[in-house]
Amino acid sequence: MSELYLVRHAQASFGSEDYDKLSATGHTQSRLLGEYFKARDIRFDKVITGDMLRHKETAQGIYAHTEHGSEPGSFVTDKGWNEFDFNAVISAYLEAHPEHRPVENAPRSDWYRVLKSAMLAWSNKRITTSNEAWLDFEERVKSAAQRVYQDKSKRILVVSSGGAIAVCLMQILGINIQKAVDFNLQIKNTSIHHVYFNENSQQLSSFNNVPHLDIPEYLHLVTYS
Repeated sequence: MSELYLVRHAQASFGSEDYDKLSATGHTQSRLLGEYFKARDIRFDKVITGDMLRHKETAQGIYAHTEHGSEPGSFVTDKGWNEFDFNAVISAYLEAHPEHRPVENAPRSDWYRVLKSAMLAWSNKRITTSNEAWLDFEERVKSAAQRVYQDKSKRILVVSSGGAIAVCLMQILGINIQKAVDFNLQIKNTSIHHVYFNENSQQLSSFNNVPHLDIPEYLHLVTYS
């Protein structure tokens, strides 16, 4: 069987004007993951990213520190791996439930609780956005995953986002939306989700691992945004 290394992007710039770019911590996480792959001689036949800057910057940071070196022109872009528009989903939820809006300067955990509630409301069709329904999101992730499963490459790296990864795992494991939402909120930046696959079968081997950060000097680099 072939191998899929499904990686969440490195830490983005939460709270800044442009979330869709890596923070300084995010660039460090990407470098360390690339060094991890290099040390273990893990080489990829294909690198696929979503169409978001944080996906591409993460892949470039990883690849620059593997045996391959930096070859961003060789990456394949597949918009099917893009994240859903969480700003639109949260806005729609808070419009319906203004009493749930966190106070000014609230901790990030308050916004995570809102995101969880908003995702469940969106998936249950209790709120809608102007661009994408939950079922459309599910379907495009499924289609992107099928393109990977039909690929004949032996080892593929996909860099995506937490929501898309959670939906992909939901489809592999046959779990419900509630579990997928729970997955989404615990997926770490640059975490590895390892899958063995062929066109007809997919088996999850590991979930949410950060071996490149799992030493005392790097534990402060474990993030969720």
